[in-house]
Amino acid sequence: MTVDALDADGGWAAAIGGEDVFGAALDPQPGTHWLVHDDGRRTRLPVRRWHGPPEPATAAVVARCAGPTLDVGCGPGRLTLALARAGHAAVGVDVSAHAVRLTRGRGAVAIHRDVFAPLPGEGRWAHVLLVDGNIGIGGEPVLLLRRCGELLRAGGSVVVELEPPGPGLWRGHARLASRSPQGTVCRSGAFRWARLDTVAVHDTAPAAGLVVRDVFEAGRRWFAELVRPL
Repeated sequence: MTVDALDADGGWAAAIGGEDVFGAALDPQPGTHWLVHDDGRRTRLPVRRWHGPPEPATAAVVARCAGPTLDVGCGPGRLTLALARAGHAAVGVDVSAHAVRLTRGRGAVAIHRDVFAPLPGEGRWAHVLLVDGNIGIGGEPVLLLRRCGELLRAGGSVVVELEPPGPGLWRGHARLASRSPQGTVCRSGAFRWARLDTVAVHDTAPAAGLVVRDVFEAGRRWFAELVRPL
C-alpha cells in the first residue's frame, strides 16, 4: 500500500496496491466502498447484498438459466451458489483470489481466472452471467460480450445487468475507494471500466455478434438476455 497526502478537499488518504483491486471490498466488515468513475459518477458497492441470500433480482436471473452456467465476476459467490442450488452446473470466475476463496467457502465452484484467458468448456456453456455491473470488465462492452459469445454454445445466452434507460454507453476509467469505520480512505489505481444502459445494448449486442432476446426489470434493476445465434 502506498500513502498519499490528504488533499485540502478531504481527498483520498491512501492507495491500495496489488492486483486484487476488489479484494478489499469483498469482506462483509464495517466500512463503505465505492466505484469512483472518471466522469464524476460515484457508485456505492452493495457489499452486504453480495454476502446475503439471493434477492428477487437474483432469482429472476437464475430462472433464465437452463443448463451449465458461467458466472463471470462472481465476487463472493451468492449467484454461483444460487445456480447450484437450483440444480445447474455452475462455475464462478473471478480475477480476485479472495473472491474465489469466498465462493468456494460457500460450497460453490469457482476458478481464479481472467474471462479473457482460456476457460474450461469454451463453446459449450448454456449461459454466461454478467451481473452487478460486470459489463464494465475491461472497459469495452463489445469485446467483453464477444468473448462471452465465444464461451456459449449455439443458442446460448448472456444475461447481463444494465443501467436503467438514459445514460447510454460510457467507457473510461474507475477506481475503487474504501472508507474504514475510523475514517481512513483508500483508493486503488485506475482501471478501465464501462457502463451500458437498456437502450445502448441494442447497438452493442449486434456489434458483438449477439441478438437481444429480451430486456427486463427485476427488483428495480435492469437486465437483458442476449443470444448467440444458431
